[in-house]
Amino acid sequence: MSFKRGKDLIGLCVGCIFLSSSVVRSQEVNPEFDSKMEWFGDAKLGIFIHWGIYAVNGIDESWSFYNGYISHEDYLKQAAGFGAENYKPKEWAKLIKESGANYAVITTRHHDGFSLWNTKQGNFNAVQHSKAKRDVLTPFVKAIRKEKLKVGLYYSLSDWSSDDYTDFTAEEKRYKISDEPNRWNRFVNYYQEQLKELGAQYNPDLWWFDGDWEHTAEEWRAKETRDLLLGFNQNTILNSRLQGYGDYATPEQGVPMVKPDSPFWELCLTMNDSWGFQHNDKNYKTANQLIRMFVDCLRMGGNLLLDIGPKADGTIPEEQVNILKAMGRWTSKHKEAIYGSNAGIPLDYYYGPTTLSKDKKTLYVFLEHKPNGPIAIKGLKNKINRIRVVGNGTKLAHQVHNKPYWSQKPGILYFEVPESALDEEVTVVALQLDGEIELEELKK
Repeated sequence: MSFKRGKDLIGLCVGCIFLSSSVVRSQEVNPEFDSKMEWFGDAKLGIFIHWGIYAVNGIDESWSFYNGYISHEDYLKQAAGFGAENYKPKEWAKLIKESGANYAVITTRHHDGFSLWNTKQGNFNAVQHSKAKRDVLTPFVKAIRKEKLKVGLYYSLSDWSSDDYTDFTAEEKRYKISDEPNRWNRFVNYYQEQLKELGAQYNPDLWWFDGDWEHTAEEWRAKETRDLLLGFNQNTILNSRLQGYGDYATPEQGVPMVKPDSPFWELCLTMNDSWGFQHNDKNYKTANQLIRMFVDCLRMGGNLLLDIGPKADGTIPEEQVNILKAMGRWTSKHKEAIYGSNAGIPLDYYYGPTTLSKDKKTLYVFLEHKPNGPIAIKGLKNKINRIRVVGNGTKLAHQVHNKPYWSQKPGILYFEVPESALDEEVTVVALQLDGEIELEELKK
């Protein structure tokens, strides 16, 4: 799903990092918008699912033929091996729930045009053109809703397999819109009709668009598409990859160095180096690394959308299952510091990640390493009611130093965490304050 030009990879999958910073035109500071986005802001963790015919050979989704690594004809032959023989959507949903995720986003159609549901549009779908011979999207959506999770549908605006689409490969374009406007109108009608099908059948809580970089908002008729989707559900949420007509920012792969400008944002991230299943990609991040990346998102008030790539038979690779279970152990233990939390305090006050409770009366401090001495918090004006280890209950003593009676400076708060109370991945400590957090103003 990445943004590529020619055979060069400019961004990693989905739509590339710098595109995610495009202006989100729909964001307006108003109570209706805040109410609509509340569940998303509180959810914190979602699971991304890349599943399509590319899992058969274990090659790059869509990009492998676009960049000339395989012919388009040979790429499409993978449909004959997409059987979903061991596909168990209820087990998928239970595993996603166990991970601590509150929503899931599945690829309904990637840039290759292969649709997972029984669409009446186009000529390439799982029911009519794959070994599976069935709709594999509907049972997943039903299973996710049964687990009381939010449903997100990924949809690529571009379709490189469609004869009516402008782009075919990096080296070959079919036509220019200015030369054949009627042809382009047919394509726009096709993709909007597919969205109507998805909206009517599944009424998703979230739309995750991709592939928008090849055309302008006007060419995509992005505003019209947004209005179309809101017509099904005015509370549905759209990501930013509808040429700016979305509700939240979508950086990918790299944790942002600074908080994105958007009040709502989500990092999409792979467990290894691939979005879809690839047999030879064993370069998995550890659970510890992924949890720490998740914590980095939390400290800046963002979400993590963690990707899995099921095999063509519908099984989820063991490495990915183990990571989801490890995430679940950690999120379950520390849920009070995660879900519904706000961004934490600046790193000037504590050299590490933090979050704040919604009422701003509890500061959660994340310890990514074994402490070599006491933890220090600077510039905290509040008095401490209690310090405790989250998920453990251990009460911790504290001291305040560098606060002479004649100074208004708040001093430095110190507390120590015994090794017996440390989590095997990331430890979380709750500082219960005497009121809303107050910090000394940062001055040069």
